[in-house]
Amino acid sequence: MEKILNSKERIELLTRHRKERDGRIRDRIKAVLAYDEGYSYSEIARILLLDDETIRRHIDDYVGQQKIKTNNGGSDGKLTDKEKSALIELLKENTYLHVKDICAYVEKVFDKRYTVSGMTKWLQLNDFRYKKPHGVPAKADKKRQEEFISYYHELKEKTQDKESIYFADSVHPQHQTHLAYGWIYKGVRKEVAMTGRQKRLNLIGGICLDGHKIAYTSAEKVDGDSIKLFLRRLRKNHHDKEKIHVVWDNAGYHRSKDVQDYAKELLIELHYLPPYSPNLNPIERLWKIMHEQVTYNKYYEKFSEFTQATLNFFKQISRKKILLRNRITDNFQTLHSPMFAS
Repeated sequence: MEKILNSKERIELLTRHRKERDGRIRDRIKAVLAYDEGYSYSEIARILLLDDETIRRHIDDYVGQQKIKTNNGGSDGKLTDKEKSALIELLKENTYLHVKDICAYVEKVFDKRYTVSGMTKWLQLNDFRYKKPHGVPAKADKKRQEEFISYYHELKEKTQDKESIYFADSVHPQHQTHLAYGWIYKGVRKEVAMTGRQKRLNLIGGICLDGHKIAYTSAEKVDGDSIKLFLRRLRKNHHDKEKIHVVWDNAGYHRSKDVQDYAKELLIELHYLPPYSPNLNPIERLWKIMHEQVTYNKYYEKFSEFTQATLNFFKQISRKKILLRNRITDNFQTLHSPMFAS
């Protein structure tokens, strides 16, 4: 590798490094000195805990301009207000995984050079944060969800807590270890035994937010017959003359004429959620609590042990009223798919 320093320049850089208090400038000097000794960009980046592109820019800056001192903010030029607005709009529409790609875009389009650290600072100052996007069902329609929320509040007003409203659905927990985030001691690689089996339970459940009453039944499979069995179980939990409301999704067995006729016989009125709207069904939050307490980071050698643990959860969960009140409410949040116009 070709030398980029003569002996005088090397001595001057070493002297400056000893006197320099800015860590960023010291890193630039070390990068130049190391490159002059034959180290590659990757090797220098690994030693200085930087990235290859930043090291390349440090070397180019020195070779081309004898530049060692950093610019405030880590850039070779400030974006104009127009460029800043354009970049913000671009970043709102497109999710970049790496800051270096944003730097490359800015250099190509605006002819302004930013280091990775400088662009990171710019992003933070302009209210961008590095985080995962939220997945939503591709066909989630916010307008239809808002219409349902209005419909639900009218139903609550109409019944005035004299008629129970249940949110219902089925769930199919698998006899399988589910790994989940948790607090683990630093430096410890915590291992959890994994279950290779895929056998699953079929459960149908409902929750009434007035008092957080829960009804459930297990089934060989979820179909019209098991749905009717669940409705019969629900009816037994209430006075014969009390009307019950059940809100659930548009699954075929929920909408079948046989189930609808049977519900009428039991004085149960059925209501249907908009398509692709699990966020409007509070029973989904009960399923989440179930997974947290039964399946996450837990190993069951036998399916019978897994089954018993799951059923015990439902037998005991009604005692945890505070948990249910805090976690399961009708404070609905609507989802909006980017496939629909705002």
